Amino acid sequence: MSKLVVLYKKPADPAHFEKHFREVHMPLVQKMPGLRSYSFGPATDLEGKDGAFFWTFIGTFDSLKAIHEAFGTPEGQAVGADIPNYSPEPPAIIHIESTES
Repeated sequence: MSKLVVLYKKPADPAHFEKHFREVHMPLVQKMPGLRSYSFGPATDLEGKDGAFFWTFIGTFDSLKAIHEAFGTPEGQAVGADIPNYSPEPPAIIHIESTES
């Protein structure tokens, strides 16, 4: 399995970010072909304080190829095009080839 991890810095308007992410962005994400599961939410350090990132999204796909294919679809392109609507700073996006037990 492959994980798509998206890490967002704290925006100037956290309430707008969260509202848009939940109400607009996630319905777009849920339409992406090949998305097996996902989780998202606020990110903190281990003491519950502000950490390096404000928000995270983790999506599970069958492979890195499946992630690329998903973003090549109209649904995936809509997801990418929506990011500036709630996050003025581009997020850090990484791939993890995961081993799960």
